Amino acid sequence: MYDIKIHFKKLIEERSWKALKHELNNLEAYQIAELIESLPKEEAVLLFRILSRESAKEIFEHLSRDEQIDIIEGIADNVTQLTELINDLDPDDRTAFFEELPGEVSQRLMQMLSAEERKITVKLLGYPKKSIGRLMTPEYVAVKPYFTVQQTLEHIRKFGHDSETLNVIYIVDNNWKIVDDIRIKEILLAAPEQTINEISDNRFVALNAYDDREVAVKVFQDNDRIALPVTDSGGTLLGIVTVDDVIDVMQKETTEDFEKMGALAPSHEPYLKTGILNLAKNRIIWLMVLMLSATITGSIISSFEDGLAVLPSLIAFIPMLMGTGGNAGAQSSTLIIRGMAVGEVFIKDVMRVVWKEIRVGAVCGIALGLINFGRVYIMNEKNALLSLTVTLSLFCTILLAKTIGGLLPIIAKKLKIDPAIMAAPLIATTVDATSLIVYFSIAKAILGI
Repeated sequence: MYDIKIHFKKLIEERSWKALKHELNNLEAYQIAELIESLPKEEAVLLFRILSRESAKEIFEHLSRDEQIDIIEGIADNVTQLTELINDLDPDDRTAFFEELPGEVSQRLMQMLSAEERKITVKLLGYPKKSIGRLMTPEYVAVKPYFTVQQTLEHIRKFGHDSETLNVIYIVDNNWKIVDDIRIKEILLAAPEQTINEISDNRFVALNAYDDREVAVKVFQDNDRIALPVTDSGGTLLGIVTVDDVIDVMQKETTEDFEKMGALAPSHEPYLKTGILNLAKNRIIWLMVLMLSATITGSIISSFEDGLAVLPSLIAFIPMLMGTGGNAGAQSSTLIIRGMAVGEVFIKDVMRVVWKEIRVGAVCGIALGLINFGRVYIMNEKNALLSLTVTLSLFCTILLAKTIGGLLPIIAKKLKIDPAIMAAPLIATTVDATSLIVYFSIAKAILGI
């Protein structure tokens, strides 16, 4: 990729437009998109300007959102090219692009759309944010049940040029209610005189336009489909969602969850293109919350100062207990959050989760406790009572951490809070406080401090 970049930069600097066009013809769309992403803005815009209308549309859809905005700004003076590009974009891709632009920019671009494309865009933007309606495209091929295979193929040839996909054809009644969907392979292999009704099985899966887009992710995973129809509550076919749109959703949702689990406010911009102040703003709120919550830990330690003065060696084991507990809780929460995201764990499973985490915690606690007992016993002049204190504390800490880690995400879901917020940092803080209370309580009981 480095050599290609140098080569194309040289052609751009030499203004060798004919050679540049010829070289671009030898590259795939994704390769040209990668090349544009790697160039400075001015050179990227120059390269984009010489693309054909069809290539420009395809390559634009491969670019990152920031790069798309740079291109739009760069060709703003060429009204014809900008108008063609905005009108040529697939409706779902155009909607996703518009919804992330400042309002005034979206409105200006909206005026460049044809009456038909503007109507489609306004309709899609009218669905709730993060709904399936925002993902769908109205560009599909639909036929009637009484069409013969021959008629269907003629219909596809006539209306299929602008369809998002021809892998699946949709069957609707006279009121545009979906009856079935059928793969193109089944149509091609059927006899020309057979009707669509004869080769369909009236079994299909549809999405509701108002459902959250994460529902689409789950349905695609469960059904292994290339595209799925989108309907209103009455079953009327409104559009389709394709698997590439769902993959984009999965990437965004996964990124957002990772950021939340790392105690970051979600950011929608690439790391290297995000300003320092924005990065700091996304982090400082959670850091402040965690800093203040950590004062609870300090208060607990302060309340046992007298005991620690009698047996200072107890202090040495606090980091180990807190660290092990935090890690144990994070393990459980990560698995439960993942399970809820993919539909394996539900709120109703709360007691099953608690019981399982208690048993897992017991096994882990016993294993780590036995190892720890020997280590503490040897390193502390064969002090059996101290070893027993630390070992029991470790066992109880792991048991509680596993239970809390499995329970908090489910509680969050019940309260309609994003479970990712209840992830590692918050759970670690909760477990830290709990482990200290357990540790000092056991030390008081066994050592009499």
